[in-house]
Amino acid sequence: MRLSRRMRLGLLAVGLVCVIGAAGVLAVLFGVFQPSVVSDAVNQPLTPAEMAQLVPRGRYLTLAADCAACHTAPGGAPYAGGLGFALPVGTLYATNISPDPTYGIGQWSRADFQHAMRDGIGPGHSYLFPAMPYVSYRQMSEGDVDAVYAYLMTRQPIHQASPRDSFPLPYMRLGMAFWNLINLPSRGFVTDAALSPTINRGRYLVDALGHCGECHTPRDISMGMIPGRYLQGATIEGVDAPDITPAGLARLGFDAPTLAQFMRAGLGPQGVTTFSMYEVIEHSTRYLTPADAEAMADYLMQGAPPPVVVTVGAVTPGTEHGRQSYVAVCAGCHGLNGVGVPHVAPAMRTNATLRLPSDRNLMRIMSDGLPAQSFPDGEAMQPMPGFAHLLTHQELVDLAAYLRSTWGGHPPH
Repeated sequence: MRLSRRMRLGLLAVGLVCVIGAAGVLAVLFGVFQPSVVSDAVNQPLTPAEMAQLVPRGRYLTLAADCAACHTAPGGAPYAGGLGFALPVGTLYATNISPDPTYGIGQWSRADFQHAMRDGIGPGHSYLFPAMPYVSYRQMSEGDVDAVYAYLMTRQPIHQASPRDSFPLPYMRLGMAFWNLINLPSRGFVTDAALSPTINRGRYLVDALGHCGECHTPRDISMGMIPGRYLQGATIEGVDAPDITPAGLARLGFDAPTLAQFMRAGLGPQGVTTFSMYEVIEHSTRYLTPADAEAMADYLMQGAPPPVVVTVGAVTPGTEHGRQSYVAVCAGCHGLNGVGVPHVAPAMRTNATLRLPSDRNLMRIMSDGLPAQSFPDGEAMQPMPGFAHLLTHQELVDLAAYLRSTWGGHPPH
C-alpha cells in the first residue's frame, strides 16, 4: 500500500513521539535532567511592596513577550487560555495564566513561575511542551521574569478550565525531559562585551523576550531549533516565516529605520503584516518604545548590505496572461502600476511578500484573501477577497509569476 505524504509524516511524528517519550521516561527514572538556570534566590517570596513596584515594568515586559497572543482564545478573556494548536499527533491547548487559584496560576509561587518560564517545568515537576517558548524565555533575566509574574498576578482571575490536550499517549510530557536535554540551552542570556549596549539590548529583545527564533528558525527532526540556521526562515502553519537575517531583511527591502518603524506600525513600503505576524504586531511590538524597536532593528540589521532595489521595467515575456488577470481583478485596489491606495491596499512596487524566495504566502493570500486589518495610529486596510473561486489555478500561477517578476525581482517561472 502506498502511503500519502501526510500519512507518512503523521506516522513519523508518532514514531518520534514514542522514541522521545521512552527516552524521557528513562531520563526521569535515572535522574538525567537539564540543569536549571534559576537561582535559589527565587525560593524567597516577593513582598507585597516588591510585587507592587514591579507591576508597571511587568506590564511592558508581558507585552514585549507577546503572552496574550497565545494565552487568549478568540473572543475569550485575556490570559484565560483555551487557544488550540493543532499538531500531527493531537491538539495542544494554551493554559490559563490568569491568577485564578483553581484553573490559573493563582497558587503558583515565585519559584514555580521562574521554573516554568526558564526551565519549562511547572509545579509538581510537570513538563511543559515547547509550544510555550521557554527555550527563548530561558534567556530572560530573573528580574524580568519576576516582573511578568507580578503583573499577571494583578490581572482579573478567570475561573475557566482549558480544554484537555488530545494527545494519544499518556507519557508525552515525560518525553520533554529528554527533549529539554538535547534542545534547551545550558545557560541564559550573557552580555556580549564586543557589542554596544544598544545591540545587546536588541539581542535580548529579539532572542529572549520577542522569541523571534521560535517561528523564523528551521527545526530538526526533534522539532528543536537548528542553531546554525538561526533566523534563516521556516515554514509554520502552512506559510513561510521569512529569513530575517541581515541579508534576508535587505532582500525584502528593509534598512534599520524602516524595520523599526514596521515593527511598531505593522505596515510600510514593504506591505502589511499578515498571518501570525499580524497578531505579533497587534499584541506585542506596537507597544515597544521607539528605543527598543530601534535596538531590535539595529541588532537584526548588523552588517546588512543596502536594501535591495527592484528595477521595474516592461512586462516580462511569458507573463502576459498574469498581467491580464492583474488588470482585471487587482488593479482597482493596488493601482495599475502597483502604487497601492492608502488605507485600502498596499503597494506592489516595494512589497516584501513578492520578494520572498517561495510564492507560498502570495498564493495563499491570492487564493484565500485577507480580513480587514487595523493598525496603530488609526491606520487600516480594507479586506481583500480571495480569488480561488474566480481564477483557475493556472491563472493564479500566472498572476503570481507576473507579480513576482514585475515587482519582486524574480524570473518569470
